[in-house]
Amino acid sequence: MRADLALIGFGNVARRFVRLLDEQRHRLAADEGLEYRIVGIATRRHGAMHHTDGVDAALAVKQVEDGRRLDAIAPTTVSTAADVIAALATTDAPLRVVIETTTLGIENGRPAIDHVEAALASGCHVVTANKGPAAFAYAALSATARAAGLSFLFEGAVMDGVPVFNLVRETMPTSVVQRFRGIVNSTTNHILTALEHGEAFAPALARMQALGIAEADPSLDVDGWDAAAKAAALANVFMGAGITPHDVVREGLGPDTAERTREARARGRRLRLIASGARGQRPSVALTELPPDDLLAGLRGQANALIVTTDILGDIAICQLDGDLRHTAYALLSDLVTVRRRAGA
Repeated sequence: MRADLALIGFGNVARRFVRLLDEQRHRLAADEGLEYRIVGIATRRHGAMHHTDGVDAALAVKQVEDGRRLDAIAPTTVSTAADVIAALATTDAPLRVVIETTTLGIENGRPAIDHVEAALASGCHVVTANKGPAAFAYAALSATARAAGLSFLFEGAVMDGVPVFNLVRETMPTSVVQRFRGIVNSTTNHILTALEHGEAFAPALARMQALGIAEADPSLDVDGWDAAAKAAALANVFMGAGITPHDVVREGLGPDTAERTREARARGRRLRLIASGARGQRPSVALTELPPDDLLAGLRGQANALIVTTDILGDIAICQLDGDLRHTAYALLSDLVTVRRRAGA
């Protein structure tokens, strides 16, 4: 079965996804019966491109990484994300999938929500690594997708490629998630680990930016907004909370956090940025001192973990010991395979 793809957003994650798709092309065909074409790409700063028979994605990656525009590769009739989604909807592929990886809009989740709505209205499945749609509009978007017989998947929104949402959805039928608690932001956990060992705030943050994990403007990470969006998404999906990141009690970190980390370590404890939520309660993101026997206290560097408490299975912990762009790209690939499997033979 062939899937035609449109990439909305073409930053670090999307470009790593293109490379991962190529690396896994033969396995996707052999194991999943899935062939694909990337027929369109839309970016905020580098223009857009489209071709019904498929674009040269490797060339597009090089073009953007060299700082050039996509529309300089060949003449194109598209210029916006809406154009690319509309063009995707006209192809004859059995599966038409929008891969959405734009930057989180913390004010209201847009433009990512706009892209998801346009895709579903055009009869296209949606896979996104953006936290905004699930954090701001999960109930409405998932209902729209169900009514249209389409998939709206977002495994990459929390903990990169670790199957948090899939774990509950696919392997825990009838079990109810009562609460969650975890470290869900790699950048801040790396910084806190560095601070407690005497390193300064700025170089620790710069290292995450150099790896492409933190953005050039890292305020979403260090101010706690990224973790708040993830907490909202978890509460919405697991508990039907119907909240946004602005409903999450939020705390961030900065250079002045260094003293707190070292004081906690001197007492045999660890300071970590913990996202938590429970049914009927307002979720929070807070700097929290943890005792040494707490699972989350032992997480170093870019490690993430989520502990969910369920009514039947009790506490379940899932850990990611080292997150990077490849893992987030894998979440997109995993969701694409889920779309294929739902389509059947």
